Amino acid sequence: MRYAVNLPVIGEYADPHVLVSLAQDAERAGWDAVFVWDSLVFDLRTRPPVTDPWIVLAAIAATTERVRIGTMVAQLARRRPWKVAREVATLDHLSAGRMILGVGLGFSGEAEFEQFGEDGDARVRAGKLDECLTIVRGLCTGEPFAFTGEHYTVRETTFLPRPVQRQVPVWVAGYWPNKRPFRRAARWDGAAPAEMDIRDDGFSILPSSPESARKMIDYISGHRTSDGPYDVIVSRALPREPGELIAAYESAGVTWILRDMLPWETPLDEAFRIVRAGPLGGD
Repeated sequence: MRYAVNLPVIGEYADPHVLVSLAQDAERAGWDAVFVWDSLVFDLRTRPPVTDPWIVLAAIAATTERVRIGTMVAQLARRRPWKVAREVATLDHLSAGRMILGVGLGFSGEAEFEQFGEDGDARVRAGKLDECLTIVRGLCTGEPFAFTGEHYTVRETTFLPRPVQRQVPVWVAGYWPNKRPFRRAARWDGAAPAEMDIRDDGFSILPSSPESARKMIDYISGHRTSDGPYDVIVSRALPREPGELIAAYESAGVTWILRDMLPWETPLDEAFRIVRAGPLGGD
């Protein structure tokens, strides 16, 4: 089992210096990866401060040596995929091959898409996401690549340098038990299921149980066309004595435990305490 921390880029977490410090503390404390959210506005009512995840990841890559880094999750449907390909390859070089691209449809179609004249419809976002992933992976091969789809067109193009890794892993997030995101996840390198309780002041992430994770993994396995390595990421806080719980997740096929820091639930000083305590320090 490996352990990651997921850092928001909003509210009191919007200071890039704070996020870099948390990432450095996470590396020292034994975490295996540090991820950051991707947001432009997040909430049209509260309009919290927001910092750019890609620039923060560059700073984290340059000031750490071991932890994997990445987005959790990048809302690619509002991005130009060729620009994302350049950013992914650059971050992989800057981090010496530690980049992971976590992707999803995003939390709010209204705040993150329609506010800027983009189509917030979930089906449109899903179509763009699928095409975007194909283009990013194709351009990152370093070989001639062309694409014609409903949303994007790329004339034959070669992007160099290619990433350090043979393939930068792509993890796909989705709300289980919705099936479509996990059919998408089956085509890539990992799945990050989430179950959420939406509230007026934000949301809570409901951790998937080992039994729920097993059902999701069985579903993905039935749609995979490759038998290569595959990661499954469960978001949850661990109790102080997590041994039996971790063993149950491992038996189900989970490979990562992700500790999400939700700003309305975890004040910044508490986040530093949790990160410095290490992945098995308990909450």
